[in-house]
Amino acid sequence: MSVIEPTDGLGPWKQFLCRACGLIYDEGEGDPDSGLEPGTRFADIPDDWACPICGVTKTDFEPYQRRAPVAPAAVPAIRQRRPGVVIVGAGLAGWSAAEAIRAEDASLAITLVTACSGDVYHKPELSVALGRGLSPEKLRRESGAEAASRLGLTLMTDTVAIGLSPERHSLRTTRGTLGYTHLVLAHGARSALPGHLDPSLCWRVNDLAAWSGMHADLAGAPRDVTVIGAGMVGCELAEDLARAGHAVTLIGAASLPLPEILPEPASRRLLAGLEGLGVIFRGNTLVSKLTRTANGKVALDFADGAAMEAATVIAATGLATPSRLVRGAGLAFDSGIVVDQATLRTSGPDIYALGDCISIAGQPCRFIEPIGRQAEAIAFAILGRDHSGYTHSAPVIRLKTRSAPIELHGRPVAGAAWAITEQTEHRLAMEQRHEGQVTAWLAA
Repeated sequence: MSVIEPTDGLGPWKQFLCRACGLIYDEGEGDPDSGLEPGTRFADIPDDWACPICGVTKTDFEPYQRRAPVAPAAVPAIRQRRPGVVIVGAGLAGWSAAEAIRAEDASLAITLVTACSGDVYHKPELSVALGRGLSPEKLRRESGAEAASRLGLTLMTDTVAIGLSPERHSLRTTRGTLGYTHLVLAHGARSALPGHLDPSLCWRVNDLAAWSGMHADLAGAPRDVTVIGAGMVGCELAEDLARAGHAVTLIGAASLPLPEILPEPASRRLLAGLEGLGVIFRGNTLVSKLTRTANGKVALDFADGAAMEAATVIAATGLATPSRLVRGAGLAFDSGIVVDQATLRTSGPDIYALGDCISIAGQPCRFIEPIGRQAEAIAFAILGRDHSGYTHSAPVIRLKTRSAPIELHGRPVAGAAWAITEQTEHRLAMEQRHEGQVTAWLAA
C-alpha cells in the first residue's frame, strides 16, 4: 500500500513488475533500503539502480496494473459445504490464483489446501536472505490466517491432497473429501534428491519452512557448509552463505558451474566471482554417500574414492514435479502437469494448473514472473469471462550472484541446452572487459 499521497500532479502511483523475479516496484512505497524514498517515480530512478531481490536494472521492469479487489464475502465460522473453487498449494502460485479470483468475484467459495501453514513470502528472497541478515519473521509478509481472512476464503493447513476423481469433481485429503466446481493445482515442484543420499543429513531449501530450519541450524558461529549441486540455486546459495560468513565448498558434477546454461566464458567468470568470496569449488565430483560421523559432522564420500566432512550439507540437486496425484487421476503429465498454453487447462474437466508444477510443450515452467498472468487467465476462465488468454514467453533469468551478475535472455532449445552464437560469445567478451557483468543473449 502506498505510504503517501501523490502531490506532483502526475496522477496515481504506478507499479512496475520485475520480469526476472516478480518483484513489484510501487512508486508510492519506493525502495528506501536502496535510497529511493517513497514517492519516487519510476522515470526518476537512476539507471544504475538494481532490483533489491535479483539485481536486474530498471530496463527489465514493465508496467504492472494492480486490479482493485472486490470486497470478499465473510467466511462463516463453519467451513463452507457448498462446492466452489479448490486450490491445492499455498505458495506464490496458489495465493496468486486466489487473489485473481477474488479480484473478480466477492462471493465465490474458495478453499485453499496446503501441507504447510500457508504463510505468504517471496520465494526468490530465500537464496539471498542469509547474507542480508534476514530472519524467517522478516521474510514472512503475511500469515496464512491473515491472508485467508483478507480474501474471505477457507484455509486448510497441514492438509495433504491424496486422491483426485475428475469424474466426481472431488479431491480426497488427509482431512476429508472436498467437492469442487473447479480445481486449481498449484502444488509446485519438490527438491529432487538422488536416492543414494540420506535426506536426514542434508537440507533442501525450496520453501520458507525448510529455509527456516536451515537458518536455525546455522545460527551462531560460522560453520563449514558444503553445497551439492552447482546449478543456479546452488551457486546463489553458495554466494549467500559466504556473504553470511560461512566457509563454503560448492560441489559440481562438471568442471565449471552451470555448464548446461552458460557458455564457458560466463561460467569461468561466475566461478571467479564465487572464489573471490572464498567459495571452494570442487568440479567433476559426484557424491556417492552421506554418513554421520562420531563428531557430529557429515561425511561426504565421492565416486572417485575421495572424501570430506562438513558441519552442514545443503543439496541443490534440482526439482521434480510430484506426479502421483495427477497420474492417479489420469491427467496428462510430461515433466509436469500438461496444460493448454492459452487457458492453463489440464486434460481433466474443470481442472487448471499453474506455476512450478506445469509443463508447456514438454518443458517445465518454473519461473516467478509469469505466475500473475497465469492466475489471471485461470480466474477469467473459471468465471466464464472473456480473456485474451495466457501468452507464454521466457522471462529474463538473473542469477542472484552479485560477485558476477549474469542475465539470460532467450529460450532453451531441444536437449535443455542453450544456443549461443559466435556473436554472443564476442559480446560476452566485450561485456566482461567493459561492464563487469555477463549477459548471455540466447538464440531464439
